[in-house]
Amino acid sequence: MNDAAIQALREAIRVSPDNIPLRQHLAETLMGLARYAEAEQEFKHALSLSPDTLALKIGLARAFMQQDKNTAALVVVEDLLKRPNPSGQTHVLHARLLVRAGEIERAVREYKTGVGLDPEAADLELAGQLGIGADANDDDVVEGRVRSHYGDEGDAGSEVSVERPRIDFRDVGGMDSLKDEIRMKIIHPLTHPEMYKAYGKSIGGGILMFGPPGCGKTHLARATAGEVKAGFLAVGISDVLEMWIGQSERNLHALFERARDSRPCVLFFDEVDALGASRSDLRHSSGRQLINQFLSELDGVQSSNDGVLILAATNAPWHLDPAFRRPGRFDRILFVPPPDAAARASILRILLKGKPVENIDYDHVGKKTDAFSGADLKGLVDVAIEKKLREALAAGVPKPLTTKDLTTAAANLRPTTKEWFATARNYALYANQGGLYDDILNT
Repeated sequence: MNDAAIQALREAIRVSPDNIPLRQHLAETLMGLARYAEAEQEFKHALSLSPDTLALKIGLARAFMQQDKNTAALVVVEDLLKRPNPSGQTHVLHARLLVRAGEIERAVREYKTGVGLDPEAADLELAGQLGIGADANDDDVVEGRVRSHYGDEGDAGSEVSVERPRIDFRDVGGMDSLKDEIRMKIIHPLTHPEMYKAYGKSIGGGILMFGPPGCGKTHLARATAGEVKAGFLAVGISDVLEMWIGQSERNLHALFERARDSRPCVLFFDEVDALGASRSDLRHSSGRQLINQFLSELDGVQSSNDGVLILAATNAPWHLDPAFRRPGRFDRILFVPPPDAAARASILRILLKGKPVENIDYDHVGKKTDAFSGADLKGLVDVAIEKKLREALAAGVPKPLTTKDLTTAAANLRPTTKEWFATARNYALYANQGGLYDDILNT
């Protein structure tokens, strides 16, 4: 299906905005075209109209998973599994997410449960990956149990490249209090080492950032490296987790060693809760071994972490093992909230830099985008630009963006942060040991 057909569907939705089957059809079509971010928005719009529709929730989870938003996908799937009589498709989707989290044997059980409930939910690729029905004599994976491989699998540390970011704090809109915390913990020790040495403070340490997705945690980490002209090593779940016994731990060690060889270096872990889930929630020893390895690397048991600046981000800090919050590990836990009105205006200025604009009242647009994340603002700008491009192509000349273009786009978008806060406030109310989540309740 081409862009003209997609546009036709969008026009039909404008005429009939409450037509849920039409919105679902558009979302599924976008999924087929690998336009997952757009599909995510359409599924969310449809769910706002029909919150209990199973197919829409599964579609949203699939859209999250295709964008590697594994935590968000897991939140949706786990909610579906808590309901009476979850579908076979839900169990199979859960199995795929468990594979990404390295819980292979649990994934096998979920897959078999799903296919038992609904044979049409079978996924041959996933079944092959899990070794379901494999020959124990010839296959490396048999019913989720893997043979130990040593030395013949490459280390992730050799594949992940060390960046030299060209951005710094000037490219980050707002977040002034967070920047001050990072300066004190990470930047000043590098720029004023003699002061910290006098007080016996080492150069290094960890900061854990948490908050709703799309609020700039990764961008801030990258800008931190650029601020001190340090290397930047971004680590995702797929860079660490492997099916082979012991390989995940070796990957993690290799990544720390890569950072130590490149010091000063900012080592950034995205979705760190997937690597450091609470051990009390883990059923298998493999997950616990990875967490123990992670804690050992943070402590610098075998090698010093002096000059390695460790940042991590999570959307679900309540899933992280408490041991990570001890002094010397992630001893600074910073809430990254959605930007306030002034910060939103600042972000918009950065996003529109170099683009044709005409007397935009950034402060006015900032006030009209309450609860929008940085990612939401980028989506707003993209929507406004697409509309302006259509006008420019029809007229044959480019037309500048105006304040009205941005406010009109904002009126048709919903902030994605509200969904996160709905879940987060439950944890803040009932699992707020030591006031860790007070910032959530006060936002």
